[in-house]
Amino acid sequence: MRIWWYTAPTIIKTFLESYDFSGKKIALFATSGGSGFGKTVDDLKPCVDSSAKFVLTKLLNHFNESDAKAWVESL
Repeated sequence: MRIWWYTAPTIIKTFLESYDFSGKKIALFATSGGSGFGKTVDDLKPCVDSSAKFVLTKLLNHFNESDAKAWVESL
């Protein structure tokens, strides 16, 4: 996803609201975001059941395959 004005775009909220993430861990990543994640997690929490947890947010601004692979394997 991209971070726009310190938060995720609306389509991410729509996606989260469309599925059942109860009890799941949600690992966010972004490939662009000059401001970092800002208030993204706080804005997305109301879109999922309170038992879902956001973990391990990662900003891959200068995206390359090896960085992404290492991050995914760390999950």
